[in-house]
Amino acid sequence: MKVSREQVALNRERIVETAARLFREKGYDGIGVADLMKSAGLTHGGFYGHFASKEDLLAEAAAHALKQSVARWEGYLAEDRATAMEKIVDGYLTKQHRDHPEKGCSVTALGADIARLGAKARHAVTEGSSAQMAVLAQLMPGADDAEKRKQAIATYAAMVGAIVISRAVDNEELSMEVLQAVKDSLPG
Repeated sequence: MKVSREQVALNRERIVETAARLFREKGYDGIGVADLMKSAGLTHGGFYGHFASKEDLLAEAAAHALKQSVARWEGYLAEDRATAMEKIVDGYLTKQHRDHPEKGCSVTALGADIARLGAKARHAVTEGSSAQMAVLAQLMPGADDAEKRKQAIATYAAMVGAIVISRAVDNEELSMEVLQAVKDSLPG
């Protein structure tokens, strides 16, 4: 039975959504194509009709998750510029984000995996991270765009690093202290 183009597009979207969640939760090597497709409610055999490789899917899934994050940050900016930075930081540097990588930032959950993969996955993260930093740059104090960009990059790196460290340590008090210290150090 031939599947309609509409259904093909919906299936692909479901695969990407599922992959975005599962890759962030389990890591690149923590989930295989068969289990990923099963979680999406599709057969393993259908995978290669959509993607050339697992790495290609990771690239698309990471790009998808980062675009959602950028859209959320841009929404905060559009709602109220005065509170946008606070909303971004308060949403990012949290116990919730730390404890639920499957719902969080692709960079914090998959950065080390993606750094070891090919150009396509790295490009997806480059584009997504650059877009996030561009939103942050609009919220930074500074005399010119170059200074705002520099502060945005430092802010983004601090936020990403805080989540990574807070997940890596086995001491709850230290974990929360890392999140709070970075939160307190950021502009805004």
